[in-house]
Amino acid sequence: MRTFADLTTMRVGGPVGRFVAAGSEDELLDVIRGADSSGEPVLVFGGGSNLVVGDRGWDGVAVKITTLGAQIDDTLVRAAAGVEWDFLVSATVDAGLAGLEPLSGIPGSVGGTPVQNVGAFGTLTSDVLDSVRVYDRATGAVESWGPERCGFGSHRQSTFKHTDRYVVLEVSYRLRRSQQSVPLKFDRLVAALGIDAGATADIREVRAAVLRLRREKGSIYDPADTDTWGVGSFFINPVLETVPEAAAASPTYPDPLGTKLPAGWLIDKAGFPPGYGAEWGRGTVALSSKHALAVCNRGNATTTDVMSFASHIRAGVQERFDIRLRPECHLVNCSLDEPVERAFAR
Repeated sequence: MRTFADLTTMRVGGPVGRFVAAGSEDELLDVIRGADSSGEPVLVFGGGSNLVVGDRGWDGVAVKITTLGAQIDDTLVRAAAGVEWDFLVSATVDAGLAGLEPLSGIPGSVGGTPVQNVGAFGTLTSDVLDSVRVYDRATGAVESWGPERCGFGSHRQSTFKHTDRYVVLEVSYRLRRSQQSVPLKFDRLVAALGIDAGATADIREVRAAVLRLRREKGSIYDPADTDTWGVGSFFINPVLETVPEAAAASPTYPDPLGTKLPAGWLIDKAGFPPGYGAEWGRGTVALSSKHALAVCNRGNATTTDVMSFASHIRAGVQERFDIRLRPECHLVNCSLDEPVERAFAR
């Protein structure tokens, strides 16, 4: 029987009721419309790099988007939702187009980029997004949305997040024909490139440096390395109207809704350094040995193990800083609000 442990990078999750790999847009729409008309629950996903499903699995149809196809027309890049994200980034760099190279190595597929407003090293999807073709399950219409309709703004937010109403079919990006990046300011990246903050660099060198930095942090999924068996950043960086006094020493960043704090810093300073968890509970879940923001399956973990461990981390941060972290990943039939004691005690 197929399980979500086979379909996600966290490698946990129970059985799939019915599985469909939709390799064309027509097939994708037919499956979703058919299930909606019959009342069958639908779970649509792409690369499985941002999804955690409960141990009881999913009783309806699980639709994996595997649509392919990408086209470069001068500086406009269009790609089907199922295209592997890093494949597209590599193709744009090879074509001499600048704009996506800081997003190299991010796992998942094209369709997930506007949902999460994927970002890294100072670049966001919303910086270069031209349009999104969307299927609206409520109206049955296929529409083209510009960036202004996507609800970007505050950190990692979009209209698509936390709802199953919309299915991303295709994404278009407007890039620049240039061998030089935009001015780079992210400390680790400029240091890796040996340039000053605010300087530019060859887009091929930027891509190589980003991939190297991501490997050093265990942020590129490797089936042979349990330190990468996760969803990347498990918790979203909190955005607060007021920073609690207990967190006054935290680095801060401006956000349209307030002040953004790095969740990894909060977790580490709350007493959970990289690698924490190997001796906690059953020892099946831990923070990455390379950074504190990734919750990793050390092998043989269940979703209950993951939820309990993440809940334990969240409780420690709240106790230390009076800040309640929220998961960045998509949780289905599981929750951090279940008691930690249900799985195991510290």
